[in-house]
Amino acid sequence: MVSTQDILKAEQELEASQARLTTSEEKLDDVMLAMDVVDTLRHERLMVEKELNSEDRREALISRLRDIYKAQGISVPDDVLMDGVMALEEQRFAYEPPKKSFGTWLAKVYINRGKWGPLLLTVLAIISSAVAINHFAFERPARLEAQKIETLLTKDYPARIDKAFASASDAAASNALRERAQELKGAALSAVDTGNARRAEASVEALETFSSTLNQVYTVRVVFRDGRDTGIIRHNNRGSQDVRNYYIIVEGVTPSGDIADVQISSEEEDLTRVTKSWGVRVSKQDFDRIINDKLDDFIVQNADVGRKRRGYLEPEYAIDTDGGAILDW
Repeated sequence: MVSTQDILKAEQELEASQARLTTSEEKLDDVMLAMDVVDTLRHERLMVEKELNSEDRREALISRLRDIYKAQGISVPDDVLMDGVMALEEQRFAYEPPKKSFGTWLAKVYINRGKWGPLLLTVLAIISSAVAINHFAFERPARLEAQKIETLLTKDYPARIDKAFASASDAAASNALRERAQELKGAALSAVDTGNARRAEASVEALETFSSTLNQVYTVRVVFRDGRDTGIIRHNNRGSQDVRNYYIIVEGVTPSGDIADVQISSEEEDLTRVTKSWGVRVSKQDFDRIINDKLDDFIVQNADVGRKRRGYLEPEYAIDTDGGAILDW
């Protein structure tokens, strides 16, 4: 049950709270009025500068301000007017920009982000594109090429060298040919050790070609089919003499009947090429015999003119020839 004493106590507390609120509101009103006074003084800058130079500057200011507010229908206490004048002199409500520092610089950068943001994004996009292009067009291919070369030098080439040398040594029909295989192997290994991939590739291919040639087996046969040339005469003028060289066109036929790929060096030019047919220089007597054989019925009856045995580099001919050859006619 609520007593009379409790009711009186609650009323007293309510009155005290209202009093405090009223006092706070009055204080707030005074501050707001003082700030308004300062603002008015700032807008009346010429008046302030003039009045502050007189002996009774504060009284004159207060009187002037009282008239200004009275004309607006506003009643401002003198103590508030004085507080405003003092606040102006003390720069109490004046704004002082912060001193320059890294923090203020960051703040300005953030505030102006709308201006430099799009430009920064554009620059970043250009840089990102350049980095991507450099990576995919240059760095990545270069890295892959370097990895490929390393694999060739450390794995592929050594394996190919061992295989080609073993095959050549096994097939060689003489010590001289085996020694040649050893020389080619040494050159290939030296190129690999120096890290020169281009030189190593050429050296490995030379050893592989040597081994392949030693292992080849084919019959040297005169070409006379399909309207192809069977014989060629080269005319070489040496002073007053007309020197003629006679060539029979031949090809290598394997035991399975395929046309072999044969490495031939031309005596007319410094050129070596793998080909399926070539011209071998023969005597005029053998040249005439073969050509007449073809003219009889367009077939060369004795077309086999040599054979290439395993273990040797050159074929053995059954016709009169020193092995001179041409590649083009």
